[in-house]
Amino acid sequence: MNTEKNPWQIVDSESKYENNWIEIVHHQVINPSGNKGIYGQVNFKNIAIGIVTLDENNQTVLVGQHRFPLDEYSWEIPEGGCALNEDWLAAAKRELKEETGLVANKWSIVSKIHTSNSVCNEVGYVFLAEELQQLEAEPEETEQLKLIKIDFKKAVDLVMENKITDSISIAGILKVARLKGI
Repeated sequence: MNTEKNPWQIVDSESKYENNWIEIVHHQVINPSGNKGIYGQVNFKNIAIGIVTLDENNQTVLVGQHRFPLDEYSWEIPEGGCALNEDWLAAAKRELKEETGLVANKWSIVSKIHTSNSVCNEVGYVFLAEELQQLEAEPEETEQLKLIKIDFKKAVDLVMENKITDSISIAGILKVARLKGI
């Protein structure tokens, strides 16, 4: 893989906005051409976690919810945040139970993803959860979720038809499809 030296030089940086989830930083830079410029960067305070579920009948669970920044309804794999110092698998187990009520006996990490690396440092990890058991969901108060259980091949079709557009869901579904030969 490419291991070239960083061609960007940071002259000065200033945090312009911060809340519990993100920080926006304004950088004065020297760009790769040697010219002065600016670069805005969004720093995430959590790691993104996604979970592809797969039961013994090759069924998966999708979560539907309205996404505020897009002002659109979105079908996705179960997802959530993981504190920077938290174990990724523990966060995945928590998020799966919280959103769907599912617990899994078999876990595999299937993907590392950078969600939008031109403007942010967000990293996400996608897990495959198998050998599932249904318990009671425990969604957060800000979550108004709908769940559907569908054939995994249908989930792949929804990605290919641009009906699933969430980047973590796309990466997770397609990677599991390739790994499992579905």
